[in-house]
This record gives sequence, structure tokens and C-alpha cells, in this order.
Amino acid sequence: METLEELFQEQIKDLYSAENQLLKAMPKMVKKASSEKLARAIEDHRKQTEQQVERLKKIGEAQGFKLTGKVCNAMKGLIEEATEAMQEGESGAVMDAAIVADAQRIEHYEISAYGTARSLAEHLGDKASVKLLEQTLKEEGAADEKLTKIVMSDIYPQAQVDADEMASMDA
Repeated sequence: METLEELFQEQIKDLYSAENQLLKAMPKMVKKASSEKLARAIEDHRKQTEQQVERLKKIGEAQGFKLTGKVCNAMKGLIEEATEAMQEGESGAVMDAAIVADAQRIEHYEISAYGTARSLAEHLGDKASVKLLEQTLKEEGAADEKLTKIVMSDIYPQAQVDADEMASMDA
């Protein structure tokens, strides 16, 4: 990698790999979630992720490079951690909270990666890519906010009720 253009291409390839890995992992998260709101939020974001992959393809086509051949190891690690957490616990509010925690780590990684790619595109004067990346960046931020609202309004309170019920049964 010797130019900013090459760095930009690598960033887009990395994002393409990340999004495709995430598309494969999201159904497992939906299946493990006990909160309908959480499952619906993840499913809605899965549909957005499919559109985000299409935007990345548009960038690759416009720039004349293939998006394949790179593995995003950061996303691979985040998904591995999420998978481990889902295997370690039972379904319920605490598991839903763990799913949100893992999903938000993923969102924060994507926000960082898309922000970097957008900044590079902006510096390179690639207005079309800036627009596409900015759209995805807004979606990732909105997904993160939605997860926060769900966990704060529904999941954490339910986890506390569940814990209080278990404590009263043990007493």
C-alpha cells in the first residue's frame, strides 16, 4: 500500500468483508433474543446491512476494484466473542443484554471504520463515495441509538425483575 487511493480501497474491502460476516451472524442473534423488540431491531438492521453491502459494491465498481480477497479480522473477532456469549447463557433478559452489548461493540467498530473511509473519500475528492458512506454511517449510528433505547427501556428493567424474582424464590 503506497497511496491513499490504495488505502481507501483496502478500507472498503475490509468493510465489505465485515458486513458480509455480520450478515451471516445476525440470524443467530435474532434466534437467541427473547425480546421481540430486540429481535425485530436486529432483523431490521440486517435488511439495512444488505443495502450497505450494495453501496460498497457501487463504490468498488465506480473505482474499478474487486471487493473480495480480504478478511476483516476485527469483525471476525467481534462475532466470535458474540457467539461465545450466546453459547454460554440461557435465553432471557440477561442474554438479551449480552446480545445488545456485543451488537453495540460491532456498531461502534463499523461507525469507526465507515468514518475513516468517509474521511479518506472526502480527502480524495470522491463525492459519490462520501455520500454513500455517509448514508451508511448515519444508519449505523441510528442502529446503535436504537439498541441503547431498547436495552435501557425494556431489557435492563426485565433483567432486574427476573433477578428479584429469583432472589425471592431463594429466600
